[in-house]
Amino acid sequence: MTDSVLRPAAEVLYREELAALAAADTFPKPARWHLSPRMVATFILGSRGKTFPKASGKGELEVTQKFFGDDALVERSVVTLASQRGLMLVGEPGTAKSMLSELLSAAISGNSVLTIQGSAATTEDNIKYSWNYATLLSKGPVPEALVPSPLYTAMREGRLCRFEELTRCPLEVQDSLVSVMSDKVLLVPELKGEDNVVYAQEGFNLIATANSRDRGVNEMSAALKRRFNFETVRPIADLEQEIGLVEREAGKLLDRAKVKVDLQREVIELLVTAFQELRHGESREGVRLEKPSTALSTAEAVGVAYAAGLHAYYYGQGKLTPGDVVQHLTGAVIKDAADDLPKLHNYFDVVVRERAKKRGAGWAVLMEAAKLLPKADAK
Repeated sequence: MTDSVLRPAAEVLYREELAALAAADTFPKPARWHLSPRMVATFILGSRGKTFPKASGKGELEVTQKFFGDDALVERSVVTLASQRGLMLVGEPGTAKSMLSELLSAAISGNSVLTIQGSAATTEDNIKYSWNYATLLSKGPVPEALVPSPLYTAMREGRLCRFEELTRCPLEVQDSLVSVMSDKVLLVPELKGEDNVVYAQEGFNLIATANSRDRGVNEMSAALKRRFNFETVRPIADLEQEIGLVEREAGKLLDRAKVKVDLQREVIELLVTAFQELRHGESREGVRLEKPSTALSTAEAVGVAYAAGLHAYYYGQGKLTPGDVVQHLTGAVIKDAADDLPKLHNYFDVVVRERAKKRGAGWAVLMEAAKLLPKADAK
């Protein structure tokens, strides 16, 4: 079944790894946790050469690294979730906050789909509970008429709940979490007797994410901030590490699409180098650059590599070229900010052109492909 699912949940995608870690887990763990904190970190950061017997008893496996960046951040996040405080992951778009949230939930609770998606349209009902109005009209406010939210279910079952883009929600909606996070209790005043209160079971906690570019849109109240430990997820700084990650993740996406493309590492290196330099506003030679308004994250680079791979498969010779990358670079860098197009042209004019003269090879091919970029004065 997972072959036809566009994006399986982490607990499904990595079922074999989770089972192997659980079978080998002899370390202490908090109540209701599927894995110990040590094994949760191993699941996310990889076993790095160490192998574990498969739960089936047939062979061994090495746990893959899924999050690249700050190992200490992962460990701190796990410790936070073992405490009474929630975890708030903050960072630029595309820095793998949501992925880290999902991996933590899969390893700790065995369920990563108890998720609330924050937006301007999110209401308190979306966070706490709502009603099946057909049952409500026929039977009144009875337990079977109540539709539990992911938060309600997580409290009742002692699991983690994920809250994506918390700061996109209106302030009054955000503040409905204060009592839940402080008292670990959810009231249902419409019901009578013991059914009108839900006490959080051991194992419950909340992982929230917030986009640092949205800071100030709906700033969290001081009361709610005190209920969370904040961790900042930063872009990958190491070039080789990011190249390897983009190559691997784009390859996975192409494999799932059953597309056979030769992802030239040299071309991926050109793409990632351009993203890093534009992201930091400076080339490796020290040339100052204007940063585009778009967050040029690793996730965006993976998206470009994937789209370029599809282009090479359907319109090319099945081998990734700089021309394929350039054709899909504009959509990632420019998006709807027309003022960013001259910045991209400037990068090609002052950085790529100079490297094409001095180094030739891939940079020369990339400069030749620059003719595929839209004109800077295009509307």
